[in-house]
Amino acid sequence: MQNTNSGIHHLSVGGSTVTALNDLVFEAGTGVVAGIPSEEAETILRGNFRRMPARISVSAFLVTLGGQHILVDSGVGANMGGGQVRPRLSRLGIDPSAIRTVLITHAHVDHVSGLIDEHGGAYFPNAEIVMHEAEAGHWLDEQKAAAAPEAAKGAFAIAQAALAPYRNRLKLVKDGQEGVSGIRAQHFPGHTPGHSGWLLEQGNDALLIWGDIVHLPGLQFRQPKAGMVFDTDVELARSTRARVFDMATADKLRVCGMHLDFPAFGHVVKASEGYHFIPEVWMPTA
Repeated sequence: MQNTNSGIHHLSVGGSTVTALNDLVFEAGTGVVAGIPSEEAETILRGNFRRMPARISVSAFLVTLGGQHILVDSGVGANMGGGQVRPRLSRLGIDPSAIRTVLITHAHVDHVSGLIDEHGGAYFPNAEIVMHEAEAGHWLDEQKAAAAPEAAKGAFAIAQAALAPYRNRLKLVKDGQEGVSGIRAQHFPGHTPGHSGWLLEQGNDALLIWGDIVHLPGLQFRQPKAGMVFDTDVELARSTRARVFDMATADKLRVCGMHLDFPAFGHVVKASEGYHFIPEVWMPTA
């Protein structure tokens, strides 16, 4: 059967355009779930008509604002079998040299590996990399890398290699500070120490690109207590997820996330059990 989904989806936010770029979908299974029994996770996923073993979608987002192209995360690059962010940017006619800013939610493999080419050089030759100061302080700390458990050493090596070509153009921000004009960092710790969302505000319109608040939407909206084994701090990530869900519902804030079902835009509402995600309804532009 022909795949008719382009993996590219545009959304207008005020005077800007946010483009979801699907990178890949990978099989994860319920073994990645932490905080609740695997059997409960599978029951909820099956009840939400999810294919098993569980799969996780990965996306990055391109913000076109004031004539600038701003990338939020860079995808897997050549890791994990290779991703599609780069060919999708090419299809849009955007050369890597045209990306002047890359906003990073956090430095896991599926978010920063696309920053480097096959030789370990900067894939985006003109880009400044922006991330929360706690994220850089974690992954770029040689003492923490040396003391990390053996299972985590690979993650440190990937983050350090991805950021290495940009060390002289790495901008670190605190919670609430602008990464670029009109887009502010929102510190959402737990998944990693400096894990952050990026809040785009344009007049009366807004969009929160929330990073990895959710990995398995068929599970974690219904059961927000479910975390991931790759959360640095499962309990803190759980608390942060509850805080972000409550913020999104109270403010009726449109959100998108790297692991929400493509094209990943929508709203969060409270339900009798947990929450629901209401996808943004597609409408033709003309």
